Amino acid sequence: MKTALITGITGQDGSYLTELLLEKGYKVYGLFRRKSKRDFGNVEHLKNEIELIYGDMTDYISLANALKISKPDEIYNLAAQSFVATSWQQPISTTQINALGVMNILEALRIVKPDAKLYQASTSEMFGFVREIPQRETTPFYPRSPYGVAKLYGHWITKNYRESYDIFACSGILFNHESERRGKEFVTRKITEAAAKIKLGIQEKLELGNLDAKRDWGHAKDYVKAMWLMLQQKSPEDYVVATGETHKVREFVTIAFKHVDIDIEWIGKGIEERGIDKKTGKEIVKVNPKYFRPAEVDILLGDPSKAEKELGWKRKISFEELIKRMVDWDYKIISNELGVGA
Repeated sequence: MKTALITGITGQDGSYLTELLLEKGYKVYGLFRRKSKRDFGNVEHLKNEIELIYGDMTDYISLANALKISKPDEIYNLAAQSFVATSWQQPISTTQINALGVMNILEALRIVKPDAKLYQASTSEMFGFVREIPQRETTPFYPRSPYGVAKLYGHWITKNYRESYDIFACSGILFNHESERRGKEFVTRKITEAAAKIKLGIQEKLELGNLDAKRDWGHAKDYVKAMWLMLQQKSPEDYVVATGETHKVREFVTIAFKHVDIDIEWIGKGIEERGIDKKTGKEIVKVNPKYFRPAEVDILLGDPSKAEKELGWKRKISFEELIKRMVDWDYKIISNELGVGA
């Protein structure tokens, strides 16, 4: 039986990865940050099948202790301050968690369990002001947020430790991946929840920022499989994990509302653009400049050919299916709360 330690286990990716590893017969430990109220997040349904260890990415001692307790064969470092918008409001804590936190886990691995394999969660946000389209493993980085900058440090220090200490440490440069378990502060979940609420008559309007931003969106369940595959290789490599497709936020909105039988007609341009319900003529989507980023990432489009060739990885859930799953999930939850048939 292999043993894995997952930091950020209660998040979207952590929960799907936990399910995958349990299916494969792993013993799974999760790093768990102490709170006043015990909250298992997305692994609530798995809490009796895993072992949780209290720890914090900013506290090296707690990480070293977690490795001593779990004695992992594989470490998946998914813990992060993961909301890009918050990184402008909390740049120092974002850096402490997303940059120095990676250093802490690498040091703990090097000193306590140097034979363990480490997966580091890197991000397409490191590409930022993109230098080429599509983005691949060799594309130069140009992050456009404190989040992206901090993640870039984590990415490079992982590579440095791999080359300096001959440890098995690799990074997955994952492009946007969403799911029904995505936090409600993220734009994708904000859209799908709004579609459900507007259809059910409990929300009037959805306000968004840049509708022209282009992203490469996949489903998190597909992406955690790539994480696992990276640690099954003979030697550590970094991989881009993406769909190879890019879509505008506007398109995401259109498909989400279409799934609840609301056809949107887009009128106006720039900050004056609005989404109108074709049937009722009612404005249901509007642009609000307060949601614009201080420095925008206009387009992200990944080239997953290396992962597909070397790992045998392939995404299974399409862009449209991803959106439908998220809308159905939110519609079901909200309908149950309202006491109406889903």
